[in-house]
Amino acid sequence: MVKGLMALGMVAASLGMAQGNISGEITVWSWDIAAKALQATVPSFNKKYPNVKVNVVDLGNQQVYDKGLSGCAAGGADLPDVYSVENNEAEVFWARFPGCFTDLNTLAPSANAFKGNFPAFKWTELQVGNKIYAIPWDSGPVVMFYRRDLYQQAGVNPETIETWDDYIAAGKKIVAATGAKVGVIANGQDDEWFRMLANQNGCFYFSNDAKSVTVNKPGCVSALETVKKLIDSGVVMQGGWNEQIQAFKAGKVATAMFGGWYEGTIRSNAPELEGKWGVFRMPASKKGGVRAANLGGSALALPASSKNKAAAWAFIRHALATTEGQVTMLKEFGLVPSYLPALKDPYVSAPSKYWGGQAVWKTILDTLGQVPQARGTQYFQEARQIVIKAQADYVAGRVKSAKEALDSAARQISAATGLPVAK
Repeated sequence: MVKGLMALGMVAASLGMAQGNISGEITVWSWDIAAKALQATVPSFNKKYPNVKVNVVDLGNQQVYDKGLSGCAAGGADLPDVYSVENNEAEVFWARFPGCFTDLNTLAPSANAFKGNFPAFKWTELQVGNKIYAIPWDSGPVVMFYRRDLYQQAGVNPETIETWDDYIAAGKKIVAATGAKVGVIANGQDDEWFRMLANQNGCFYFSNDAKSVTVNKPGCVSALETVKKLIDSGVVMQGGWNEQIQAFKAGKVATAMFGGWYEGTIRSNAPELEGKWGVFRMPASKKGGVRAANLGGSALALPASSKNKAAAWAFIRHALATTEGQVTMLKEFGLVPSYLPALKDPYVSAPSKYWGGQAVWKTILDTLGQVPQARGTQYFQEARQIVIKAQADYVAGRVKSAKEALDSAARQISAATGLPVAK
């Protein structure tokens, strides 16, 4: 026992020395709520590492991705010390620029030491063989964020909504009673709704082994048909990210379907609506179907060109691999933890005043185990642009069926990537 205590004391002492020896300045690139969340972890990080200055820079999502690609293409020039990357885009970097980011298993402690503290599926797109290039950050279990007051005004109980047909029927009642739509679908800008619906149907652009194109499989066809049905029924708006925020602040939209991280977007942009929001599970394609999907989820990587890897690695570990870091980001900005020990924190099961007393995080996190797997691959962006065009053509009536639109998309994705269309 004494030897054990002595050993623990030596570890603590060496850790303290290591923390004291880490100093300097690091730059972190991120976007929107994610950047604010990382900034929120800096005070607790600096209690451990007082000699490190952390500069969190909000470049915007697309800028981070674009500047990451150009920086890697230039041999790591002008990249930050800590780089935010979405999971479904991560394989683009590892495949095309294998030397651009640090294998975190070469650092101390190695990334392998943390693997058991995250869900296995979160590592799929972050490692190549025995190399780990990023640590999982958040996940995006999809739910429906809804305005309690507008639903009540229309006499709609969200607990009665089980399928997308139910949702459309409820949406018509809400539009008639309040004028508010029940969702915002991107118009030629993104295919987020398609991806969420396809994921719940067990379908995605590519197979889970990343060896074939599967976007024209039945689950994806059904998803695209539902997107058009929603638009044609008049219950949803069409617009982009900013339009959605403006609409829910103005009471013009009664529901937002997004990953759980959108909780922070609503709460931070509309504090005046406290108590008027609630959450329910996304509708299924059919009765008894899956009512879960994932949208988003990011990771933090360490560019190989960083001049202060020790401080960058310490910051990544503090933000993502401690309950303190993860729960701080959950409390302040609604980023859903991937770090499993953080899910045991009392805050996760506590009722939320903003959400009308609902234990909103329990509702959100209870869906995680039902989310079907999906793989972005290194070709995610190419496929996404092709599917956005296919969706726009089908919704506008330029293509007569969802199957025809997605068959065409599958052929184009195959030609662009060299992967065969699945039989």
